[in-house]
Amino acid sequence: MSELSIEEGGFLLINKPLRWTSFDVVKKLRNISRIKKIGHAGTLDPLATGMLIVCYGKYTKKIEGIQSMGKAYTGTFVIGKTTPSLDLETEVDATYPTDHITPIFLEEKVNLFRGDIKQVPPQHSAVKVNGKRAYEHARAGKEVVLKIRDAHISKYKIDASEFPIVKFEIHCSKGTYIRSLARDLGVALDSGAYMSSLVRTSIGEYSLDKAVDMTDIKDQEDFFKFAQQFSD
Repeated sequence: MSELSIEEGGFLLINKPLRWTSFDVVKKLRNISRIKKIGHAGTLDPLATGMLIVCYGKYTKKIEGIQSMGKAYTGTFVIGKTTPSLDLETEVDATYPTDHITPIFLEEKVNLFRGDIKQVPPQHSAVKVNGKRAYEHARAGKEVVLKIRDAHISKYKIDASEFPIVKFEIHCSKGTYIRSLARDLGVALDSGAYMSSLVRTSIGEYSLDKAVDMTDIKDQEDFFKFAQQFSD
């Protein structure tokens, strides 16, 4: 790979491993490729896996455009319990009744979150408040006021055959918090809920089945072998 090609840049579709932060992936790829100008387009939480698009060289200028693309996710919610982080980062802090939740009632409440919605980001999120990430305030035991955001849910399909575990498939706009969907569904059900697993299956036209596992990128040669370029 020539210096010119490195400068022109490209991108990699990465299947982010469980418990890795998105920056962990970027840092590892910087070390492997020996390229400093690398960034990711759209953060995935450590307990989420799936599609992470990593850009390098001039393609880092495309990050904002990539982040604006729609996203698709699969995963599971647990109904009847809550955690402060809305996922498995923290322990269950409360339990709620679920006997009143019928399949029809569940579907009615899920339908409330299809189309254009408004949501508040989780307290344990990367949103900046007073110069710090919201999760830094949360971990210090401080609750902060987070602004309501607009989101669009174009697909929200559920499978409650293993209730109180509910499997989901969600297609949504940029900036949608799936953990917030879990929290808000729990409230709508007069119960509680948290997200127990999450996989990002696509970003725009780029699907997870085309992504590369980090274990497959062992050296600079592997890095450039898997690198791609967006068509203009």
